[in-house]
Amino acid sequence: MKKMLVALTMVIGMVSVSMAQTPTAKSVLDNVSAKLKTFKGITANFSYTTKDRKNVNRGSVKGEILIKGNKYYIKQGQTEIYSDGAKIWNYNGENEVTVVAADDDSKTLTPQKLLSDFYDKDFTYKLVSSTGNYYEIQMTPTDQRKNFKQVNVFVDKKKNLVTKAKVLDKSDNTIEFSLSNVNTNATIPDTRFVFDTAKHPDVEVIAE
Repeated sequence: MKKMLVALTMVIGMVSVSMAQTPTAKSVLDNVSAKLKTFKGITANFSYTTKDRKNVNRGSVKGEILIKGNKYYIKQGQTEIYSDGAKIWNYNGENEVTVVAADDDSKTLTPQKLLSDFYDKDFTYKLVSSTGNYYEIQMTPTDQRKNFKQVNVFVDKKKNLVTKAKVLDKSDNTIEFSLSNVNTNATIPDTRFVFDTAKHPDVEVIAE
């Protein structure tokens, strides 16, 4: 009986230690948010691949991204996206740039949002895996107007950053994001986040 009690005590102790070492989804995301606030500026390369509901590859895109607070710049192919936090300029690389308010972009998920503090807003989430080098967290938007219905983010345990994500859109297509060459101590001038019409005099500006 005494041996059984000792064994039971050891098992309970091991379970308690295991539970203490396994974080919650909220604590992981809180750590990510806290880390993001310490960064001077961020530069990174990104790629994303789209697959349909039958898992057929529908294309891949690569690009680069700059982030400073709520400002960002994205270049993918000829397309360039600028945002100073208030406005977003979407330049097609040729003869047209569309300008919208930054709030109008809230329905979509972009590489920029993976490196921003959006995790505790309008989502329910749960930790689905903590094995290996990543925490995997499943997030479901509470706002049904968003263009996606589920996103799984992968938090790098050493960097405390989301470096991968898998998004399921409303057509059951899957978009897989990944970030690489992440520099979190970049010096970026504010001019990089504003489309300069003086440098593009022949470009038509369309305000929405």
